[in-house]
Amino acid sequence: MIMKMLDTIGFVSEFDKEVGDAMGLELARQRRNLELIASENIVSPAVMAAMGSVLTNKYAEGYPGKRYYGGCEDVDIVEQIAIDRACKLFGAKFANVQAHSGAQANTAVYFALLQPGDTV
Repeated sequence: MIMKMLDTIGFVSEFDKEVGDAMGLELARQRRNLELIASENIVSPAVMAAMGSVLTNKYAEGYPGKRYYGGCEDVDIVEQIAIDRACKLFGAKFANVQAHSGAQANTAVYFALLQPGDTV
């Protein structure tokens, strides 16, 4: 996993050494620390690749099939996959995979998985 991140940093460094160096510092910090904040946890290489993919180039405000901008048909497919998987995982009829903020995302997970009195 680390090698894939280093390759990304190397690629950026080819175009902007200063930014690449800063990315290297952040990677070193992440390797030294254990983050207990969900929004700052280390993602898998697959998630890292998806986040740095062509999906990043598309602004897709709204929901699949009901976007405010055209040209969202392909990103709709990806979001619908996430919705379908969340519904299956949680046994739900509906799911919204668009968290407004990290705090709201954490709260959603807490309500879904914890019982009153559980320790986090």
